Amino acid sequence: MSTMYAARLANTMRVRAFIGKSNQVAQLNAMSVDQDNSLKGKYALVTGSARRIGAAIAQRLHAEGANLAIHYRNSKSEAAEFCDRLNAIRTDSARLFQADLGVGSELIALLDAVVEWSGRLDILINNASSFYSTPLGQITEKNWSDLVDSNLKAPLFLSQAAAPHLQASHGSIINIVDIHAYRPLREHAVYGAAKAGLVMLTRSLAKDLAPEIRVNGVAPGAISWPENGIEDSVKQDILRQIPLQRTGAPEDIAGCVVYLVRDATYVTGQIIAVDGGRSLGW
Repeated sequence: MSTMYAARLANTMRVRAFIGKSNQVAQLNAMSVDQDNSLKGKYALVTGSARRIGAAIAQRLHAEGANLAIHYRNSKSEAAEFCDRLNAIRTDSARLFQADLGVGSELIALLDAVVEWSGRLDILINNASSFYSTPLGQITEKNWSDLVDSNLKAPLFLSQAAAPHLQASHGSIINIVDIHAYRPLREHAVYGAAKAGLVMLTRSLAKDLAPEIRVNGVAPGAISWPENGIEDSVKQDILRQIPLQRTGAPEDIAGCVVYLVRDATYVTGQIIAVDGGRSLGW
């Protein structure tokens, strides 16, 4: 074996050894990150989680290891059935909490009850929302109070009450917004204004609560069709606006929420549109 060949061989062996050690370090770091970001043993409060998008978010968080505080206002039977299903998977991993988030005292009592059960709070999902049309000329103060209370007031005061607990756990807040916070939906002036306010609230809270708490938002597009029905012509018009040419599913929103609370550790103050690309043309 020549001296030059021996030197090259030795150098190759050193490089291979270095790469091997680097790979081991990378694997260990990845394992550490996975453990740090795991939702196992964490506690999440999802408002309006008895059904539809809220239930999908709660179910996905539960599947990732989190324990769930399931909030409802009127959907008691659906909430109870959902809670039983989660507890059948993992004992005492979910608990029911009823509250009208438009009433300040009930909102504070909800947060206190959740923390009394869990001992901590890691994730707050402000999902509960009223949604209905308010044609101009027919808007009442009751409409205004209902839509603004559920879509803006409740997320603010619930986040404020939860902040000390989330600071202790370096937790996360996710606000469920709407793509129509940016582009008006005809005859939904009050709803749109409330959601637009929630966008600014999300960004403001992200500044005010950093660095201990991350605050982000998810803006759903056409996620399933409304329960009260929609004309086929309207459906086709909406689908023509969506590059992916289909509606989304509640699970799409849930997946984005998991990304933001578990994986996106350097992301705060952002609103992610989950809309099949519909807002690209806006």
